[in-house]
Amino acid sequence: MKVNGTSGVGSANGASKPRGADGQGFRLPTAGAASAPVQAARATGLSGVMNVDAILALQEMGGPLERRRRAVRRAGRLLDVLDEVKLGLLSGDMSESKLDALRSAIRDEREATEDTRLEGVLDEIETRAAVELAKLECAKRAA
Repeated sequence: MKVNGTSGVGSANGASKPRGADGQGFRLPTAGAASAPVQAARATGLSGVMNVDAILALQEMGGPLERRRRAVRRAGRLLDVLDEVKLGLLSGDMSESKLDALRSAIRDEREATEDTRLEGVLDEIETRAAVELAKLECAKRAA
């Protein structure tokens, strides 16, 4: 069926596919002809998967603006974790989960950006987080 705007429904006139030499729709292939179409189908399916992988890889890379956004988001997460650690220290409730959160935030790989000032700020945030983690681990060992 074919829909033409809001005027209603009409039937679509399309070319019909040939159904075989005797006009029937389904036929089992002969033993010699069965292997060639199967091999072609496998190769086609594999190349389709490879194309999808290439598209996904391109989407993951992103441009310089996307890399900058991800770096800023990561820095924001690091600052949030540092703030939680600060509040935990002030309240006297420094839990192991906060230390683990700080460790994992530091371990996350940072993407390089083309902005040198942003890179400098990110380096300072990571350094502060690493220093705080080292101080907390030393204090934990001493206790």
